Amino acid sequence: MSEISLSGKKWIFKKFDNNYTDFLKDNFSLDYITAKLLSIRNIDKKYVQSYLKPSIKDLIPNPSTLKDMEKATERIFQAINKKEKIGIFGDYDVDGASSTALIGNYLKMIKQDFEIYIPDRKSEGYGPSIKGFKNLLNKKTELIITVDCGTMSYEAINFAKQQKVDVIVLDHHQSEIKLPNAYSIINPNRVDDESELNYLCAAGVCFMTLVSLNSFLRKKNWFNLNKIIEPNLLEYLDLVSLGTICDVVPLIGLNRAIVKQGLKVINLKKNLGLKTLIDLCKIENQTSTYHLGYIIGPRINAGGRVGKCSHGANLLLNNDPKESFRIASELDQYNNDRKKIEKELLNIALNTVVDKINDPVLILEGKNWHEGIIGIIASRIKDKYNKPTIIISFNNQIGKASARSVVGFDIGTAILSAIQEGILTKGGGHKMAGGFSIKKENMEKFEKFIFKKFDNLIKNKIRNDNLYLDSIISHSALNYEFYKKINKLSPFGSGNPEPRFVLENLKVIRSTIVGHKHVKSILVAKDGSTIKSISFNSHDADLGQFLLNNKSDTFNIAGKLSLNEWKGEKNVEFIIDDISVNKGQKIKVPSSIG
Repeated sequence: MSEISLSGKKWIFKKFDNNYTDFLKDNFSLDYITAKLLSIRNIDKKYVQSYLKPSIKDLIPNPSTLKDMEKATERIFQAINKKEKIGIFGDYDVDGASSTALIGNYLKMIKQDFEIYIPDRKSEGYGPSIKGFKNLLNKKTELIITVDCGTMSYEAINFAKQQKVDVIVLDHHQSEIKLPNAYSIINPNRVDDESELNYLCAAGVCFMTLVSLNSFLRKKNWFNLNKIIEPNLLEYLDLVSLGTICDVVPLIGLNRAIVKQGLKVINLKKNLGLKTLIDLCKIENQTSTYHLGYIIGPRINAGGRVGKCSHGANLLLNNDPKESFRIASELDQYNNDRKKIEKELLNIALNTVVDKINDPVLILEGKNWHEGIIGIIASRIKDKYNKPTIIISFNNQIGKASARSVVGFDIGTAILSAIQEGILTKGGGHKMAGGFSIKKENMEKFEKFIFKKFDNLIKNKIRNDNLYLDSIISHSALNYEFYKKINKLSPFGSGNPEPRFVLENLKVIRSTIVGHKHVKSILVAKDGSTIKSISFNSHDADLGQFLLNNKSDTFNIAGKLSLNEWKGEKNVEFIIDDISVNKGQKIKVPSSIG
């Protein structure tokens, strides 16, 4: 195979054990390609069945394996029994909105009074504050539950304790050894937690808490005594899977079962707010992880980015069709506004990358860059250069930052270490994302600190010039039956990437620009068979220009399969990630394209 890659990457096929592939094929009634993909992923034979058919029942552990779970459950039960008003303090991102709605919808179902509070991203920043807690206390809340935040909120939690109000933290962000003085802190990433559920997002932690609470209420015969129908927690998996996908946590273990089952619940459209947003986005076929991550998630996030931080949670809590439509429509508009701001800021940020292109971690800074957008910009630049990226917006001498990382470099732990060293004033995060505040005078010290952290942990482990591939496949494999076999390994996402394949010796028949920035192509193979493909966001890149202008060279494509459903028809297309060019090869071109 020719190795002239348009992206400049070296194509490397992942290693696998042929003997183990044969064992999987023979013992689990699998076709060769599915067995090979399982071998590449190094799935132990003990877990093959649960990997291929993940179920909540088989994979969910006893919730009490999470530290503080029993204590928190009893305190929430006490609040329910005494009819105490419960305050839910959530984060403004999708995981926070999903978690807030998850707890809120459950309390609504059991007729328990509650109040939510989502802080303003710009004026209050991330996590609990005295101002936010005061707001909940003024509304007569007697127990506060923080979701997707709280693990580092020492001051606010001390304030609540002084007011004789208990705080229960449901979170998944990295913690220090010293924890806030909360009533209980359920966080699989706290240092002394032994649950091995550290891959859960906050919505996953909230779900485990509801499993514990529901079981406790059942044992106490509470539902019968109060003439309330016991909630079916599986019906809440739509919100849990939404948070799981959008927070980009690994799709391993229980998370696989949550998303697999959650997608089924989403497609039943039981949550009115989620249904309204899906309909507004004209998602006509089955909602997928792609739709959640790239269409639904950004819209729920958009409110928090442009100053309407509670919109996402309120949409997912809403039971009124008119109100749901109003909120969903506003979120859609906010998302359009966000795109415009993002485009302008991305161009500015990319211009600053030039001088830092050889740095191991890209740290970019600007004056008054939109704090609601810098996280997206960090993500875009991280994807483009495959390097951890930190974007810092300075207002006078104080900077607020968003960080996005690559597999293998735990940015949340690095941020905590920098706080402990006195380099950062506050912050937090998890393996793949984080945020913090920094004084301008500490920038040079921080840069040296983070570069050293990266060198110590990652040296020679991350290669920016490699594209890892699973297998070469024939052109005839692009059919629905083959797609179904590959889809046995779904759901795909962080920790379980979509298989990447190579198709060889193709030629362009026709290419067109769609959506202003994508390139849609019809390709032809040596035998005259045609392949429909798309290359996203490539119009201005070498990849898109090659597809639009190349008329002679044959080439190989690397990428993923995509199912296109339209009016009952299912067609498999190919998403092109990269191209390698073959010089001088001839190819048969059909006289017409159907």
